Amino acid sequence: MGAGIALVGSVSALQPVSVCNEQLSSRVDTNDAWIRSRTGIAARRIAGPGETLTSLATAAAQAALEQAGWDAEDLDLILLATSSPDDLFGTAPRVQGAIGARQAAAFDLTAACSGFLFALITAGQYIRGGTVGRALVIGADQLSRWIDWDDRSTCVLFGDGAAAVAVEACEEPRNGLLGFKMHSDGRRADCLSLRQRDDHVPLLEGHSSQKGGFETIHMNGQEVYKFAVREVPAVLQELLNSTGTTAEQLDWLLLHQANQRILDAVADRFAIPHERVLSNLARYGNTSAATIPLMLDEAVRDGRVRPGDLIASSGFGAGLSWGAALLRWGGPGGARAPAAPG
Repeated sequence: MGAGIALVGSVSALQPVSVCNEQLSSRVDTNDAWIRSRTGIAARRIAGPGETLTSLATAAAQAALEQAGWDAEDLDLILLATSSPDDLFGTAPRVQGAIGARQAAAFDLTAACSGFLFALITAGQYIRGGTVGRALVIGADQLSRWIDWDDRSTCVLFGDGAAAVAVEACEEPRNGLLGFKMHSDGRRADCLSLRQRDDHVPLLEGHSSQKGGFETIHMNGQEVYKFAVREVPAVLQELLNSTGTTAEQLDWLLLHQANQRILDAVADRFAIPHERVLSNLARYGNTSAATIPLMLDEAVRDGRVRPGDLIASSGFGAGLSWGAALLRWGGPGGARAPAAPG
């Protein structure tokens, strides 16, 4: 095969339990109007008993194989973008074992809300290098386990979910990863964090050992908002310039689903009509690494995104990290896509 990367399948996995704003208002001092006006969120899915990140990611992975028409043993790579693994040593291998992908290497990639896009770009480099022919890129997070449900500034924002995209090597005319940019700034890491607890237990006389465990999510909402509305348009412009693309050529803008005001502000910056901005934030909230593939899958299933459509996508969040990619949707069966613009 050539040096292209075709996006040939997308699926999602969601918990059945949806928690609406009115339900949260019975626990914390908030209300539906306050949450909607500041975030655009109306509800979010929350994992229940017996539902784990592994089970969600496995369901998405299995469905992605079926949609792409692949056998599990033909899979070369599984990348799981997550910041909330069931096992700190890695959850991707558990997914690999569950779906029977015995020939596939599997590992986690942690980049919070930028994770899926960073993982997709990483898979693309393995494919371009010729070492991988077929890969599953999964975005999955279960942040409900790390939320302070008495903190109204964060508990209203996050939800759980998983989605996967199947990608494979292809000839250049079908290439679906037309360009990308990635950035990080650890100097601002404390703006959005999930830190190790500073707990110690006695070990030997005069010595102690740090006890494992994490705090709940901490976020400086104002700083994260200012970061997003400044850096996301900048990285998208950087991407468009590097690929010789204009905003008018885009069929869709697909951003990390964090806040509707951010989505609207970025669209306005590029004079992109709001109806061309993909958003399901109202129903699912911020599912971290899962937001972009969840939204992509929904738009593919309802027919908005069609084979050949040109999509500018950007992920941004903790780290702080942010990036963008220019994508061409291929569709199940490897539908032929046009050549890159410019």
